Amino acid sequence: MPSLEHTRGRGGSRELSAPRLRIDTPEKAGLDPEELRLLVREIHDAVSGERPWAAGAVVVAGRGPVIAVEEALGWAVRYAAYDAEADRAVELPPAARVPMTVDTPFDLASLTKLFTAVAAVQQLERGTLGIDARVAAYLPEFHAAAEHGITVRQLLTHTSGLRPELPLYDCASDAARLALLRSEAPVGVPGTYCYSDLNLLLLQYVLERVTGRPLDVLIHDCITRPLGMTATGFGPSPGAAATEDQRRPWAKVDRGMLRGVVHDENAWVLGGVAGHAGLFSTARDLAVFCRTLLAGGSYGTARILGPDFVERMLTSPGLGFAVDQPWFMGELSGRGAAGHTGFTGTSLVLDPATDTFLVLLANTVHPRRRVPDSRPRAAAGDRLARAVRGPERCASG
Repeated sequence: MPSLEHTRGRGGSRELSAPRLRIDTPEKAGLDPEELRLLVREIHDAVSGERPWAAGAVVVAGRGPVIAVEEALGWAVRYAAYDAEADRAVELPPAARVPMTVDTPFDLASLTKLFTAVAAVQQLERGTLGIDARVAAYLPEFHAAAEHGITVRQLLTHTSGLRPELPLYDCASDAARLALLRSEAPVGVPGTYCYSDLNLLLLQYVLERVTGRPLDVLIHDCITRPLGMTATGFGPSPGAAATEDQRRPWAKVDRGMLRGVVHDENAWVLGGVAGHAGLFSTARDLAVFCRTLLAGGSYGTARILGPDFVERMLTSPGLGFAVDQPWFMGELSGRGAAGHTGFTGTSLVLDPATDTFLVLLANTVHPRRRVPDSRPRAAAGDRLARAVRGPERCASG
């Protein structure tokens, strides 16, 4: 595959296309095969045993346009329920379990925020959205946001002061949920970081007002369809990895064992399409997403963002993306790595300094949520960082 190909671009002009991903050896990617072997073994160990970190996982890692690791481990569905009295998972018979495959979709949870953020930055590039514009300029009926001068930048950087979430799942109607969002004022000091689902929910309403399209259509038309990410979309996704036996008191609603429907309670009550959660995808599709951003917004003949706007997204403090977070990136962090995690056990990291990417999808909340543990994610980041054989970027051919 040539590193760059001349193709017919928009308006008939000649443009360069970015190389597409291909599977090849670690050596072709400029990566140490022994470190990658240890990366896979450590994830295998994490999804094994009676009380594993996750029932199963899929990992895709690579450098440049080369996928050097693509492995599925454990189970997409292992448990029938969670026995609260015995404090243990109820195992399915072996014949009834569903093995994990590299094509298994996952509930992305908060990785959805990255797609909402890209959709917003696309509007910044088009000039239809202002980074320092006030939310009130687009949504004057959101009177609390208007009163406190919340801006688009604050939504994208989690500096609006809004609390982490609201109990929208307890509201009796869509009208009541919307009224709650419109009246929600910051509880923190604007300008101070406080991670909040509400930021991306408000951004969803801004984008829908600006574009005249619902978020699911916007993400499909402007991100996933151009990139050929056919396995990515809002649910339901019947073949997805199972998540939680969702019941009180550990959860916020009583829904039973979930598979293929959004896990997040607020996204569920909003119909499965929300700015902070709701997307399903595969590790391979997310590798395409990572590769696109590492290539400055292009993949094949598609361009979803210009390089300058990609750089704005990925430069600290990041727009939607977290930057240099060792707690889940491990040794990949420190030179401008960007990524995110999701509550269901999902994560991705892309490192422009070494042109590497790591997608680790796991169903850690199957059969029930626990205290989050990102040590396996960080360990995988350590292995990939150590696998990079030098500062040079890998050859594209």
